[in-house]
Amino acid sequence: MNQEKEEGKKLSIGSQDITELIKARLKDFKAELVTSEVGRIISVGDGIASIYGLQGAMAGELLEFPGDVYGMALNLEEDQVRAVVMGAYEHLQEGDLVKTTGRIVEVPVGPELLGRVVSPLGLPLDGKGPLNTKRTAPVERVAAGVITREPVDTPVQTGIKAIDAMIPIGRGQRELIIGDRQTGKTAILLDTIINQKGKDLFCVYVAIGQNAASIARVAATLEEHGALEYTIIVAATASEPATLNYIAPYAGCAMGEYFMDQGQEALVVYDDLTKHAWAYREMSLNLRRPPGREAYPGDVFYLHSRLLERAAKMNKANGGGSLTALPVIETQANDVSAYIPTNVISITDGQLYLQSDLFNSGIRPAISVGTSVSRVGGAAQTKAMRQVSGRMKLELAQYRELAAFSQFASDLDKATRDQLDRGARLTELLKQAQYAPVGLGVQVAEIWAGTNGYLDKVPVARVREWEEGFNRYLRGDQKELIKSIETKKALDEDLFKQLEKAVKAFNRQFGVESAEVPPAEADKGEAQAETQAETQAETQAETQAETKGSAPADVAATEAERRRTADRRAAERRTASAAAKVSTERRAKERRATARRAQDATAKTAAKPAAKPAAKPAAKPAAGAKRPAGGAGSSRPGGPAEKK
Repeated sequence: MNQEKEEGKKLSIGSQDITELIKARLKDFKAELVTSEVGRIISVGDGIASIYGLQGAMAGELLEFPGDVYGMALNLEEDQVRAVVMGAYEHLQEGDLVKTTGRIVEVPVGPELLGRVVSPLGLPLDGKGPLNTKRTAPVERVAAGVITREPVDTPVQTGIKAIDAMIPIGRGQRELIIGDRQTGKTAILLDTIINQKGKDLFCVYVAIGQNAASIARVAATLEEHGALEYTIIVAATASEPATLNYIAPYAGCAMGEYFMDQGQEALVVYDDLTKHAWAYREMSLNLRRPPGREAYPGDVFYLHSRLLERAAKMNKANGGGSLTALPVIETQANDVSAYIPTNVISITDGQLYLQSDLFNSGIRPAISVGTSVSRVGGAAQTKAMRQVSGRMKLELAQYRELAAFSQFASDLDKATRDQLDRGARLTELLKQAQYAPVGLGVQVAEIWAGTNGYLDKVPVARVREWEEGFNRYLRGDQKELIKSIETKKALDEDLFKQLEKAVKAFNRQFGVESAEVPPAEADKGEAQAETQAETQAETQAETQAETKGSAPADVAATEAERRRTADRRAAERRTASAAAKVSTERRAKERRATARRAQDATAKTAAKPAAKPAAKPAAKPAAGAKRPAGGAGSSRPGGPAEKK
């Protein structure tokens, strides 16, 4: 009995123990206050839900619908809220509850996204498992102010000779790529991304309204060339709702801004913003917003301006990072004056025009040199590229104009023929295979050889063969020269001599006659002398600036600019004179042909005999008969005697 009492005392729990246990539980308990407004669906259709009761909803706020589906509030009206559903909406019915989340639409960001294919909401689409990101960022953000930025001065090496030499793109710039469909716009984007391998530039490829097969090909191409490891692909296919196509570029921009905020460099390409505008038009019409020109809403300009303004080059006080934007616009029959193309042209810092006739004629990339422009210009080029490519764009533009005139002329002077030959070879030199970007050192060497006349003895049909062989020669036998150019990023007298020696040696191997210096034509010698003179002037100006200040550098720069302006005007005068001469010869030739035709017609008319009826012989009168008046032998006018 006593033993049972002792065991009962051991098993009993006192009130003190219970009190201590409750206090410990309350100490660890944390209650978070969660508030959310609740509304009910009035109507739903075409991906748009009208909701009653969400009086405190914010513009762009994330809304929670039944079935783990989310939407975005866009129209905040007096008695209802219109929201777009980002996902399947067939199961939603009138009377379903909708909750606010208190969060603006946001996406995951961070280095964990590199190498992945994600949706505009940040959901993985490649089957490689969860993303495991630690941060999120809103898709909409106010662009950086002017005070926090600095000028663009660092190039984005695309690996495409025509772009890096004549229409350079800088880090922090917005360069538009515009052209008809099937002209190579996506190829330029992929070449640019592939060329960043081994560099410090992270890439974001945003596919808007494309079919899933095209996006899969892009991912496979990048993975094949080892570029997917530093690239994020944001995929909004054509089968997705218009809402996802609408937020896709903003989501990709937010992912790129993460790297800019960390002081790193990022590149975002939007392929393409024409379909983005279509998606926004569809969404706005379903929201019952008033349509404007071409049925687009009135804020379609703001749609793209607030997106592209987020590209920036930040100053050192704000991290020093950059975000470069390459938007794509698709035109119809080269009509760049349409609504959306003109909007985006006015927003960006330059345009690359791709023309279908150039593409069909075999010039790829099909960049129109005369109409493409970069408003950053030489500031986005290395000094070495500026030294060798300064005359190339002018020479190619003059070549295109002269080629149009020369098809009507028979006799051309030597200067015009030389300029046409040089332009044809430069055009062949700038042709480039797809997914084969060229490094800076090789680009500088090839362009220097082309602009200084070392290809003038190479047949036009063999220029591509020459370029491929010279490329292999540089990578095999001239590795130190290429390394020096890429390291110094400028050409001095010693590098000029090495380039000349390398080109001459390869020309001997290639079998070109001019193993020595090319023929001493005026423009060739002037081009080389001008390049070397500019190099010496810039070097001298930099030395004086280091010892005495920046004033001498300004004077030297002004003098060099004056010389370049004078040379450009002289070239323009030569071009105008040649064009006038060609036009005069054409008119003279036409006059001579007209006169010759008139003479031939006159001669034919004179040589043709007049048609006359044959005269019947008169019967001889009998002997002694009297001749009638007007008969044979009569002297009356018109008689046989007069005619005889």
